[in-house]
Amino acid sequence: MKRKLIAAIGVAGMLVSVAACGSDDKNSSADPKDRKETLTVWLMGEAQSTWPELVKDVNAEFNKKYPGVKVRIQYQQWADKVKKLDTSLGGDKFPDVVELGNTETMQYILNGALGEIDPKKYENSDTWIKGLKDTCSFEGKTYCVPYYASARLAVYNQDMLKAGTGSDALPQTEDEFLAAMDKVDAELGKKDKRASSLYFPGRYWYAAMSYVAAYGGQIATYDEGSKEWKAALSSPEAQKGLTHFIDLVKKYNKADQLKDEQDHANVMANEKAAVIYGQAWEAGSVTTGENGNPKLEGKIATAGMPGPEGKALPSFIGGSDLATISKSKVQDLGEEWISLFTNAKSMEVLASKNILPNNEKQLEPLKQKPETAAIANAVPDAWFTPIAPGWASIEKEEILENLLLEILKGSSVADASKKADEKINELINKEA
Repeated sequence: MKRKLIAAIGVAGMLVSVAACGSDDKNSSADPKDRKETLTVWLMGEAQSTWPELVKDVNAEFNKKYPGVKVRIQYQQWADKVKKLDTSLGGDKFPDVVELGNTETMQYILNGALGEIDPKKYENSDTWIKGLKDTCSFEGKTYCVPYYASARLAVYNQDMLKAGTGSDALPQTEDEFLAAMDKVDAELGKKDKRASSLYFPGRYWYAAMSYVAAYGGQIATYDEGSKEWKAALSSPEAQKGLTHFIDLVKKYNKADQLKDEQDHANVMANEKAAVIYGQAWEAGSVTTGENGNPKLEGKIATAGMPGPEGKALPSFIGGSDLATISKSKVQDLGEEWISLFTNAKSMEVLASKNILPNNEKQLEPLKQKPETAAIANAVPDAWFTPIAPGWASIEKEEILENLLLEILKGSSVADASKKADEKINELINKEA
């Protein structure tokens, strides 16, 4: 497949060529002590709120070698990061290193925004978690470094659960879980009609696709005969999963059912939800940070989310990657900073906070640790969006969220899925 480097997928006006492995910047051969540049790093807010000491320590270690280089960390929010990045890449003020969600990397690889890296320069690269490694790779080359992995699981308020059921342990089968949610609903309804036992925002497509996966469905499948991807949301399995998810939303979400999940940790912090389906770090967001509720400290727990047919709910393999920007003049510095930030020592810091590291070797102990067993064991069987170049150019959130919105507003699952499939098929096999 030919790779087109014109940014037809969101970076207006940016024309860049793919960087060769490593940097050819004229300063890269200078004595480290003579380097005087600024290295701008965009990290997401989780690093600021949950592992700020890691950022501080890595910067200090980096500056031992490069005392004259100023590392400027700029924290971003998921809601507007992509828009800000696209705008910056179209001009002359852009980050040198950027954190990308693993669903975002392909579009930037395809439009040439990311510098190529040599995996051999990065510790644990031989055991990087596949769900992250795959999203950094294209046509045999690597363009980013796995940072941390995540999988979604049940985050719940133990006091709310116990008030309704008499136990603060989350049931392990879906039948038992939903029976518990019914009891919690009844208890919450005595005090607050807008509080939800199970808070599922209707546009939460990651959750919806987890139920699709639970019944054996997929967003799209690859046809070896035609060598093309084909949308599959109209399959009986996918239809069953979508129906199940929508039924849960309608029954248990007592608030606005047309929202997405961006603020569901805040909803729990405001004691408007007993259970959410989120990432492990969001349990910390409920009690700490700008919108956290310290009163809930010690009351928020996590567990595997029970799924249909007696099995755990399959999780999306999420997480973040780190990349250098191909037109940065300090790519070599960016590569070294990333190497320090993702080495075994740094991954141990994340693991100590129950964040899944970027490699299988350091993930293994977390499979036995009570606090992380559910999420760590979810990684091997997790699902992912189609790894298709055309998928990167799709406004996937828009397509999948609109699918859910149409069903919630009255369209049949079959009609809404057919429309989504048509849109996906129209775009997914196009070259970016």
